Amino acid sequence: MKDPFAPPPEERKKFMFYDTERRQADLRIRLKYDGINQSTFFRAMITGYLEKDEMLLAFLEKHKIKYGLQGQDKIKSSNRITEKGKQTAKQFALDDDAIEDIFDLIKKENPDI
Repeated sequence: MKDPFAPPPEERKKFMFYDTERRQADLRIRLKYDGINQSTFFRAMITGYLEKDEMLLAFLEKHKIKYGLQGQDKIKSSNRITEKGKQTAKQFALDDDAIEDIFDLIKKENPDI
């Protein structure tokens, strides 16, 4: 099965982090059961995060609260900003393609950003 998100070789960057041997084994077992490999799994998680998948973000928020990774005030502030962004996008009828076009124009005008 070809991973639709796998980049071409000339665009690849390596992600690496450490965890326990046990968690690595458990992950491999679960991935085997689900029929996907580690690369596909991590690309899917990154895609969900970058595309602001609400279920993934809710899980991360719960994780941050449970383990004290971010203060309550920061979490509330981030949620307010995200909600305000959604309202603004809805108000001006900005879909993902329109927003992407805006970012492309900004990047073109300001390549140093």
